[in-house]
Amino acid sequence: MNKFYKDDRKMLGKQGEELAFNYLLEQEYQIVERNWRCRSGEIDIIAEKSNKLIFIEVRTRRPSNRFGTAKESVDYRKQAKVREIAQFYMHRFHKYEQSIQFDVIAVEMSESNTDPKIIHIQEAF
Repeated sequence: MNKFYKDDRKMLGKQGEELAFNYLLEQEYQIVERNWRCRSGEIDIIAEKSNKLIFIEVRTRRPSNRFGTAKESVDYRKQAKVREIAQFYMHRFHKYEQSIQFDVIAVEMSESNTDPKIIHIQEAF
């Protein structure tokens, strides 16, 4: 993988996360954390709404179909990883009684990065 491609992917991911963040604010979610890291990995967004702590994986894609859609990229391995990190977060901050939920926000960008489509899948896994 060349450096330009990797940098472009990183920039696309950051754009998608920013769009997802703004979308969640518009939907009246309280953002608790962005890009929360621990030794196991990272969760893109942790939010609260309706007394639930929501762990959100954001995936951004352009329409190439080379690697599938943004939604399809959150496979079983990724779900297991997000669950593991969420468990660590819950333990770290003593959230033992908190109701939780796992969401996916898929951001589908056009080639020109205009008119992104945001698909919010609640209780995705």
